[in-house]
Amino acid sequence: MRRLIPTLAIAGLAMVGTLNPALADPNPALVQAVEARSEKDRARDTARHPVETLTFFQVEPGMTVAEGLPGGGWYSNILANYLGGDATLYGLNYSKRLWSLFPDRTDDWRKARAAATGKFPGLVAGFTDNDIKAAGYTFNTLPPNAFGSVDRVLMIRALHNLNRFEASAGSLSQALANIRGMLKNDGLVGVVQHRLPESAAEEGADGSRGYLKQSTVLAAFEAAGFKLVAESEINANPKDKPAANDIVWRLPPSLSGSKDDAQKRAAMQAIGESDRMTLLFSKAK
Repeated sequence: MRRLIPTLAIAGLAMVGTLNPALADPNPALVQAVEARSEKDRARDTARHPVETLTFFQVEPGMTVAEGLPGGGWYSNILANYLGGDATLYGLNYSKRLWSLFPDRTDDWRKARAAATGKFPGLVAGFTDNDIKAAGYTFNTLPPNAFGSVDRVLMIRALHNLNRFEASAGSLSQALANIRGMLKNDGLVGVVQHRLPESAAEEGADGSRGYLKQSTVLAAFEAAGFKLVAESEINANPKDKPAANDIVWRLPPSLSGSKDDAQKRAAMQAIGESDRMTLLFSKAK
């Protein structure tokens, strides 16, 4: 049975606004799933705020949830244990063609990334033995039974490359169209995305540096038939002020370009992980 977010939070969803996640009382099962992970995984909770984020997205046990670009399964671990054995968890990956568009990558790298789609059920099974149903698909190979069946789609740091290759491959518009098709009529899409200041130049704002402007995300979702119902600063970091050529991976945990420079590494660690928008969308009526 689904728990309802308290009245104050529901009222806030009736209009677009910045919501305080403290208005919603987190499900104890979510807190338990988050706290039960390894010390290594929990070390990033102060930057990623999984309890607050999943509460804001109104994810509840028993739901059918699709996770965009699950990667190594940092969020999949939480979701699999929290959603429970009566739930379904889909992992959504890039199409095989999209992997081929990444420059300076080896064929082995591309093959490994593409192969991860079919390995998603095994990844989930490694996190829990609760018999949750799991399946992996690409954004353009969803089976008919997935459409109209999903309660929540989570796009957590999953939009920048879709937008990066939109002009050449239509990747973002295709993904959003299929995401909309997957959703139940009352389903929601939760977005967490590295955020570029609106004042930044358009050059390099396409996602190739890992960042997107919030206005870019809002425009893409509106064009795809969604409406913004709420936003939050749960994952904001005002210390992250990228310069014109800065990539998001200069920051923790990647620390690209500073791993062998103690002074530069310390400066990046002082900033912390990226500034991130946190948005909640529904289907536009």
